Amino acid sequence: MKRREFIEMTGAAAAGALVAGPGGLPAAGAAPVATGSQAKPLTARDVAAFLRSLADVAEPSVDRIVLGDPAAEVTGIGTCWLPYWETCRQAVRDGVNLLVVHEPTFYTHWDLDEKSPDLFAASAAGRAAYLKAVEAKKAWILTNKLVVIRCHDVLDKIGGFGIPHAFGKLLGFGSGDIIRSKPYYNVYRTTPKKAVEAAREIARKMAEVGQPGVAFYGDKDRLIESVGVGTGCFCDPIEFMDLAPDMFIAIDDIVRTWTQTVYARDTGHPLVVVNHGATEEAGVRGLSEFLAKRYPGRKVIHYPQGCGYDWVTP
Repeated sequence: MKRREFIEMTGAAAAGALVAGPGGLPAAGAAPVATGSQAKPLTARDVAAFLRSLADVAEPSVDRIVLGDPAAEVTGIGTCWLPYWETCRQAVRDGVNLLVVHEPTFYTHWDLDEKSPDLFAASAAGRAAYLKAVEAKKAWILTNKLVVIRCHDVLDKIGGFGIPHAFGKLLGFGSGDIIRSKPYYNVYRTTPKKAVEAAREIARKMAEVGQPGVAFYGDKDRLIESVGVGTGCFCDPIEFMDLAPDMFIAIDDIVRTWTQTVYARDTGHPLVVVNHGATEEAGVRGLSEFLAKRYPGRKVIHYPQGCGYDWVTP
């Protein structure tokens, strides 16, 4: 299934049952907010503060209002993995003025306050091209009175619908299947099978979020009984080798074709590589459902994206 077909099939307002509240969240903290005529207007600042209250994260954090008026009264909330410009345009058409996103708006991790070399250490022509796009997108967002909030560190950390657990659930695993774990990483028990059969099962699950197939490295016939899953960019097999999964799952933004993949082929240790956005779609959808419960009566729309590329064949 292609990404565009996945979006059309799911619909702009796709929603499902709430997976669970975040681990450790006090019951009162997640209480629905009154929406009657006497309710205090909900501002972008209120939503940003609520999201940050869900988990303690290291500071400074990218979880903040990226752009827009913090005092803006919320007319509608949208969620998405990446605020592509096309998604921002759709949100405005839908009457959504607050977009809660997981990944950057402006091409680098720290958005308008980039702290790493990344884009800003590029060639002069490359830097100029990207900065021109940044300014155009920034001006459009401000002109259309859209507010963008980043929810990255929190969503990567919380339990329930948080990124690692939601991805595990997408793959068919539950919390009871976890046999080893550490922050950002879980190893799930699976029925004994050949690695290639497990990879096919993963591919079928990933098709639900628009990924047409998965990359496999290693010994196809090796018998596996456990699968190791990370959280977004925290998925490098090198970093959770201590948890000893029989098969690793990693994302395309982390794996290098001269490092982890070669190790998998040389040792036979199975490795499945999947698209970054596809692994986090379920978590962002869960966030949307959570916000809909938190703010009943308000417009909350999830913009499904899933796999970030279209698969082109001859």
